[in-house]
Amino acid sequence: MLNQKFFEDMSSKLNEAVANSPARDFEKNARALLAQGFAKLDLVTREEFDVQAQVLARAREQLTALEARVAELEAQRK
Repeated sequence: MLNQKFFEDMSSKLNEAVANSPARDFEKNARALLAQGFAKLDLVTREEFDVQAQVLARAREQLTALEARVAELEAQRK
């Protein structure tokens, strides 16, 4: 059976080869390009979206309650 040292050496050499390859530069440049593109877009995080969805749900509940109250007051006025 092959020993652990062999796998560690092989892994180290592969990591070094990938780190020094053009693929690594391409990945870095692609990430920078995508980050720049996303920064130009008016995007929100999932957390911000979820918070705003909760705010909207509460506003809808309040609107429904207020509509019911107005209808009740209008009915009393008649």
